Amino acid sequence: MPETPPPNTMADEPRTGAGTVIDIDAALWKQLQEAATTEKFAAAWLALQLQLIGGASAGLVVLKKPETGAFAPVAATGDLARQDLLPVLERALRERKGVVARAGDAAGESVRLAYPVWAASKVHGAAALQISARPQHQLQAAMRQLQWGVAWLQAWVLRQSAEPDAHIGRHLKTALDLAALALEEDRFQAAATAVVTELATRLECDRVSIGFLKRRQVKVAALSHSAQFRKQMNLIRSIGTAMAESVDQQAILVYPEPEEQGSHVLYAHEQLARDHGDRSICTVPFIDARGRAYGALTLERSGPEAFDRQAVELSDSMAALLGPILEEKRRNDRLLLFKAGDSLWTQLTRLTGPRYAVRKLIAGALVLLVLFFAFARGQFRVTAESTLEGEVRRAVTAPYRGFIAEAPARAGDLVRSGQTLCSMDVRDLRVEQAKWASQREQFLLEQRKSMADGQVAAMRVLGKKMDQAAAELALLEEQIARARITAPFDAVVVNGDLSQALGAPVDAGQVLYELAPLDSYRLMLRVDERDVSHVSPDQKGTLILTSLPESRFRFTVRKVTPVSIIDEGRNYFLAEATLDEPNQRLRPGMEGFGKVEIDRRLLIWIWTHDLIDWARLWVWSWWP
Repeated sequence: MPETPPPNTMADEPRTGAGTVIDIDAALWKQLQEAATTEKFAAAWLALQLQLIGGASAGLVVLKKPETGAFAPVAATGDLARQDLLPVLERALRERKGVVARAGDAAGESVRLAYPVWAASKVHGAAALQISARPQHQLQAAMRQLQWGVAWLQAWVLRQSAEPDAHIGRHLKTALDLAALALEEDRFQAAATAVVTELATRLECDRVSIGFLKRRQVKVAALSHSAQFRKQMNLIRSIGTAMAESVDQQAILVYPEPEEQGSHVLYAHEQLARDHGDRSICTVPFIDARGRAYGALTLERSGPEAFDRQAVELSDSMAALLGPILEEKRRNDRLLLFKAGDSLWTQLTRLTGPRYAVRKLIAGALVLLVLFFAFARGQFRVTAESTLEGEVRRAVTAPYRGFIAEAPARAGDLVRSGQTLCSMDVRDLRVEQAKWASQREQFLLEQRKSMADGQVAAMRVLGKKMDQAAAELALLEEQIARARITAPFDAVVVNGDLSQALGAPVDAGQVLYELAPLDSYRLMLRVDERDVSHVSPDQKGTLILTSLPESRFRFTVRKVTPVSIIDEGRNYFLAEATLDEPNQRLRPGMEGFGKVEIDRRLLIWIWTHDLIDWARLWVWSWWP
């Protein structure tokens, strides 16, 4: 008899997926029945689970190797099965219970489920699935389906661990045959009748019946060898009472009570045996993932052979395997209106009745949340990528054609007014200056000689040459004075690095450095075209820079330019703003995010207006 796994915390809700159990390919069931190795059985089982649950993208089954005692994968599907499902499998093996873990991927959020495989009071492995994100009740149904499916792995492990026992093999074959028989039928009533009739034949019972809990009463749903049993009201009422006795106690009841069964109430079983001539009765409850009974299986014998331990264990295995399948078929057979009404009524009773405190707290929180969003207001702000620029940008150029002698300043340096940025090589100028000074002295001597000789014309020519030499000397002195290039004001060097170009020639007017002042900045905001209509001059805002995330700087929008730029497929408009207060830590070129304060609006509008605007445009684009 398989060890009953610890109860799972999933709620008993209808399962939704790619289809119902009646849609499963019969070939997979055939593979499951005819599997000769653990790998083939696990592969067929995993394929069945992926179809039963629906929306599953990967699966992994790990079982313990008998020869080594270590856990090893025996079946896997999906590219990421081994990588992503191993952590949740290890957790299920460690905690010995069902595990639900949520995660994000490239395709969106997914959920990973895992459940251990119990057999003979030991954990022999675990199974895990990766499914798409879905509502809570569907997630609970998926977890319940995984737990039900693990019973098949559990049965296989038991068969493998006790292969010499032929009766265990027969029990497993019986379980799979009955499961296949139940799945072959499209309707619940036909499936239930076929199952109890076959079970009565296999276990040599006079009568086998199945019932399910409806509004706190167990109603008999099928009776072996009888398609129409409603006329046998006394018998049906007695069997239903016996089933209710087992469901209320959530225990397997055998009459007459064996010594190992313990103390249980068997009044209804005794009454059923006395009124209908049964000598031995066994009732096995159907237990869901939360440990609650939702139906029962009753077997009756009138002959001398009582229900021994093996028969009880087989009945328990049949109930664990067939109960969820038949319950699923029963739920699916109801009309859609009844399904919706039943679900609505269940939720309403849970909200207004006892227990379910968490559900009530959630409902109350949702009501408060709706009220909050209906009245709560907040500051609506437009976020834009921002770049800090100097308000002016001064270019420092070469005063004349020459060569660089020194260049102590480079891009990023802070310079003061009058500080040397670089200097030109003046050696050639010094040589030229000495040349003209020498010529001027020579012209002076020749002028004096002409004056002594009375040569007035020659004296005048030499005077003009002296003036020319003086002018050349003045020009050279001015160039030498301008060879040292200094900062015109306190600034930061935005562009320019001549430290690697010493001795390089430069032309007159060539830009050597670009300077920006330290106390005057402008902020350029890249506003998305979807939000540019909200931005206007004189609006205030807050700036946070990437390099100074701990500081906030206030700014004022001065102008929204009609210039648009396209970046990464999106259209932006430039808005110019000024900082309200200067800061010494600011530097041109710093980037960050600015939020322009528009006005106060409803929080729900602030958080959803982008989505609403997108939906409007999408509808308009497709509207005929």
